[in-house]
Amino acid sequence: MIPVPSARVTDAVVLAAGNGDRFLNGTHHSKLLQPVLGEPLIVRTLTTAAEAGVTRFRVVLGYEADEVRAAVERGLPGGASVGFTHNPEWHLENGVSALAARAFFTDRHFALLMGDHLFEPAVLASLLRADLQPQESMLAVDPRPAAPEIAAEATRVRLSGDRITAIGKDLHPYDALDTGLFVCAPALFGALETARAAGDTTLSGGIRRLAEQGLMRAHEVGNAVWYDIDTIADLESAVALVGEPETA
Repeated sequence: MIPVPSARVTDAVVLAAGNGDRFLNGTHHSKLLQPVLGEPLIVRTLTTAAEAGVTRFRVVLGYEADEVRAAVERGLPGGASVGFTHNPEWHLENGVSALAARAFFTDRHFALLMGDHLFEPAVLASLLRADLQPQESMLAVDPRPAAPEIAAEATRVRLSGDRITAIGKDLHPYDALDTGLFVCAPALFGALETARAAGDTTLSGGIRRLAEQGLMRAHEVGNAVWYDIDTIADLESAVALVGEPETA
């Protein structure tokens, strides 16, 4: 593990409850169990986060909860601890899974990660060290031009300086793509509740409300790479770009 400067934030919520219905690998198993770079996708996410400075994980489970939990327990990075929370409404959008962790983060910032995203440790490490106000949250964004097929699937953000002013999949025009790497204040949970009451159970719905209050900052990823794994093709492309063979 490459040493990184001390982080201000060392806790992370990892959303691992969905069933990945676009990940057609010939089985009904969670895509988070799919081997990538020698270990299950969810373990790869945790390992990278630990390299960035996370020492405590709260994993939100849902679909195939027992199997995903067992994979995490077997592959948990050394020196890290983990707790699990079950989201019985895992079939809804990811904002509901984030809300399931509310009771554990009432007084401090935490990283919020997607269990199916691959990323470089340096991106998250810089977020963990960010100097945020008590109510502020931060999202790593990628302003580089993206291939049309990637931009079409990604969540988009609009910026004013380092402030996020709007977020959504259908946003146009937009300035950058949402990488799925956050450091959040507990204020996120109230924003998610407000969004859900209005019929929006997405994580972006809560982030949008924080942005409306001027509480969402952006951090550009620079030249770092990241991958949102929705399909088998996404996984194959990510592995090919990293330059290591996938383990069958």
